[in-house]
Amino acid sequence: MTKIKFGTDGWRAIIAKDFTVDNVARVTIATADWLKANFKNPSVVVGHDCRFAGELFAETSAIVLANAGIKVYLAKDFVSTPMISLGAKNLGTSVGIIITASHNPPSYNGFKLKGGYGGPLLPEKIQEIEDIIPEKNSIDIEKYAVADFVKSGMIKYVDLETMYVEHVEKNFDMEAIRNTNMNFAYDAMYGAGQNAMRRLLPDITFMHCDYNPGFDGQAPEPIHKNLIPFSTLISESGDIDCGLATDGDADRIGLYDNKGNFVDSHHIILLLISYLVNEKKMKGKVVNAFSVTPRVKKMCEHYGLEYEVVKIGFKYIAGIMITEDVLLGGEESGGIAIKGHIPERDGIWMGLVIWEYMVKSGKSLNQLIDEVYKIVGAFKFERSDMHLKEEVKQAIVENCKNNKYQSFGPYKVKRIETIDGWKYFFDNDEWMMIRASGTEPVLRNYAEAETTEKAFAILKAVEKTLLG
Repeated sequence: MTKIKFGTDGWRAIIAKDFTVDNVARVTIATADWLKANFKNPSVVVGHDCRFAGELFAETSAIVLANAGIKVYLAKDFVSTPMISLGAKNLGTSVGIIITASHNPPSYNGFKLKGGYGGPLLPEKIQEIEDIIPEKNSIDIEKYAVADFVKSGMIKYVDLETMYVEHVEKNFDMEAIRNTNMNFAYDAMYGAGQNAMRRLLPDITFMHCDYNPGFDGQAPEPIHKNLIPFSTLISESGDIDCGLATDGDADRIGLYDNKGNFVDSHHIILLLISYLVNEKKMKGKVVNAFSVTPRVKKMCEHYGLEYEVVKIGFKYIAGIMITEDVLLGGEESGGIAIKGHIPERDGIWMGLVIWEYMVKSGKSLNQLIDEVYKIVGAFKFERSDMHLKEEVKQAIVENCKNNKYQSFGPYKVKRIETIDGWKYFFDNDEWMMIRASGTEPVLRNYAEAETTEKAFAILKAVEKTLLG
């Protein structure tokens, strides 16, 4: 049997190759054993997103757990990851399980574990579960039916979508958003946010809000190259004020202004802090992943907020959110959480905060960004992925470790940070970062400068230096 390993955010594998009923059962057996060793009367909330065979895999997990004497709350229909996290918290379960491969290509599915507090299960707990995954599945799933466990009360169906929608209604001025003169658009990328958004805002413009488990052949990651049709829709309409996109399990955000220009996570994080501090009068620590712009630190200094940088992976942010008073936790890849919700990334929630900010202030997204620029200065951020042979990737990593790079073309290195990868700082608040993928022969390069052209110029100079 294959060795099952949890990565940055859960276990993911190709459907029918390694992501099989037997392997899902193996992971669930380990989860059940861990729960019984750590909780007196454990319970679990289980759900799946829109991916192929999600229901089959969620039911497999539910059967294994119920068969082990663990009470299961099984989601009706597909749900987003934040719905499972909210469900775990509201239902008081020991953990939550969501069958999802998030933003990965359509051929993948995955298995994510959530803590009872409503966020990612902490790395050390996941490691404990991974360490006891059996080599073989010992349960004949075919012998059991969900209906029998429902009858005995071990499995109970729950409507997590309605729970989530009601939670949104309580926390936002939805009437103001519904009745505004501003026009909004939403691209679900065929993902799990589609039904909730139709219920919350039935009159906005929708795109890719159909059930399509293959995501039309596109990885449902909300980055600009995957959202060109949405960008075009906004720019050609001429009357859409802001567009929101979420990924396959609706925990990541992508955003567009009224001209169809992509607004990255760095800008979204700054906008959210501005709204929470200025309009909501909220305080707290800001915790960001290493790849996020240092301009957030500048804004925190401006508002007198504590600031901390952590390794990449939302689980590191969640670990701080459940023990400290955190206003916002954010990643460069579109995963952001804020105080007053759950310690979990939530693309829909963040989008609604931005729309509420626009509606309440009567300002366009770009006017609000200009206000942020007055504090931190104007900037653009770009990223490029270098697909390299593994030995070339490793050689570059060694060079980084040995402090070989003192300049990249005309860009002289002033200082370096190495929390998770290598961040090189230049003059004029410009910087770039190199980080190797842990799972693929890919080197990720990030750059920030005053303009898009300058950011791309940095990436070009870096690539030239790295490839010698």
